[in-house]
Amino acid sequence: MMKNHGPSTRVANGTPHAPNVSDRKRVRMMRRATAASVFVAALLVIVKTIAYLGTGSVSMLGALTDSAADLVASLGVMFAVGHALTPADQQHRFGHGKAEPLTGLAQAVFIAGSATFVVTESVRHLLAPEAVTAPFLGMIVILFSMSATFALLLYQQKVVRTTGSLAIASDRAHYAGDLLTNFGVIVAIILSSLLGWHIADPIIGLAIAGVLYLSSWWVFRRSLDQLMDRELPEEDRERVKAIVLNHAQVRGLHDLRTRAAGTQSFIQVHVEMDANLNLYEAHDVSDEIEQSLRAAFPRAEILIHIDPHGQENPSDLARS
Repeated sequence: MMKNHGPSTRVANGTPHAPNVSDRKRVRMMRRATAASVFVAALLVIVKTIAYLGTGSVSMLGALTDSAADLVASLGVMFAVGHALTPADQQHRFGHGKAEPLTGLAQAVFIAGSATFVVTESVRHLLAPEAVTAPFLGMIVILFSMSATFALLLYQQKVVRTTGSLAIASDRAHYAGDLLTNFGVIVAIILSSLLGWHIADPIIGLAIAGVLYLSSWWVFRRSLDQLMDRELPEEDRERVKAIVLNHAQVRGLHDLRTRAAGTQSFIQVHVEMDANLNLYEAHDVSDEIEQSLRAAFPRAEILIHIDPHGQENPSDLARS
């Protein structure tokens, strides 16, 4: 006997649990967050372009490239979120949640490519160091960028906690890295303009490229995990087991399978019950288990298969 306890949800791998909020509120918050990130990224690209042309700083170029990567990534997130929030249809019975990790892979490639460009420019300036001009302009732009980025991060964190969106969590990771890169630009400008250490600028440019590479890897790994249907974290699987086994009528469980797709997660489990229970009693127990799982994983699609205890052999995969 199998019961499909349709979409409820849990947050994607590596993000915190989302509270049980209405779909309308979740959609509204995610769309606003993506619009805010696109606006901030576009604004920072404009001001950093002006600053780079005025200062000639390679570390500023790294910060500009980082913001350009953020803009492209945020546009991708806007597309992914819009597509991922499309309800399931006849051709996509499991929904469109994998639009998020697909976009994440594209983001990772773009960020890595941007980092490589910064590395090239940093090496060129390392071989022929140049002084940073108009340092005051550069400082003003970076301080403005840090303020705008910090405000966006606070808003994105609120949205991630409420919705559990992998796409927005990934987008937030880009902007969190921006704070470090922007601080690096400030250090580069001070060392180059005030102390005459012109080599500091390309060195910090290389450090910024390293941050970009790390960000790319972070997004790539989490996106790939979802596309390959990686199991939810072990602590989540243990919670599922504890919830199921906590019911007095449950004698055991096997073949627990979990996965995530964007903000959607899926839990499938075989629950073993006393063979003397009638169909209605087993159905009631299954409903009670489903309600307990739903409370712990508010937006998970839950599929329960009921087996008579002692008469069903778990698969080899389930025992491994």
